[in-house]
Amino acid sequence: MREVTLFSTCLGEELFPGAVAAARIVLQRLGLEVKMRRDAFCCGQAAFNEGMRRDAAELAARFLDTHQPGTALVVPSGSCASMIRIFYPDLLADQPALLKKARALIPWVHEFSEFLVDVLGVTDVGASFPHSVTYHPSCHLLRELHVIDAPRKLLAQVRGLRLCELPRGTECCGFGGLFSVKFPDISAAMLADKCKCIEQSGAEFVVANDGGCLMQMGGGLHRAHSRVKTLHLAEILASR
Repeated sequence: MREVTLFSTCLGEELFPGAVAAARIVLQRLGLEVKMRRDAFCCGQAAFNEGMRRDAAELAARFLDTHQPGTALVVPSGSCASMIRIFYPDLLADQPALLKKARALIPWVHEFSEFLVDVLGVTDVGASFPHSVTYHPSCHLLRELHVIDAPRKLLAQVRGLRLCELPRGTECCGFGGLFSVKFPDISAAMLADKCKCIEQSGAEFVVANDGGCLMQMGGGLHRAHSRVKTLHLAEILASR
C-alpha cells in the first residue's frame, strides 16, 4: 500500500485542523502518499441523526461522488467512519444506485487508529510525548465500530507517555451531536461527570479520536478552569 486518502471531516476542517494535519504527518512518516479530498467535507451524520434523511442523503451522494473504492480512505473520527460504514446502507436503502456505491466503498473506509494497527500492523510510529495522558473512547468508535484496543496500543508505544486510567471511561461525554443542543441539561450533567472523572485520572491531557468529544470535553474543562488539555490521538502520535 503506497497511497491513502485522508478525509478531513467537517469538524476537522472547521475546528480541529491541527488534528487533520497531524494525521497526515503520521501517515506520511510511515511512507504513504496522502491525498486530501475536500470536495465533500461532510458525511451527512448530523442531518441523519436529526432525522433529516433527504439532506443527509444529498450529502452522502456528494461524498460518494468524491471518494472512490480502490484506495484506503482514512477517517480521523470514529463517528464519521461509523456513519459511512454502518449507517449509509440504512440511509440509502431506497436509492439502489447510491447504495451500490456505498457498499463498494465501505471495505475501504478505516478509522485512523484502526488503520494504523489493524491494516498497517503498526503500533510504534516513533512518537514522543513526555506527559501524563488519559484516553476517552468515543461512543461511535467503541459501540459501533468496536475499535477498543487500537488507540491504547498506539499510546502504549509513545516514548515518555504515562497512560492514566480514566474512571468510568466508557461513559458518554454528553455531546452526541445535536443531542447536546436538544437536551442541554442532560448533556451538561453528563459532561460534568466526565470532567470530574478526567480530573480524578490525574492526567495532564485527555485524548480522544473524535472532534465532537474533544469539543465537548474541552469546553467543559475550560469552564471549570481545569488545567487538563484536550488532544486528538493523531496530535500525540505526530509529536516528537
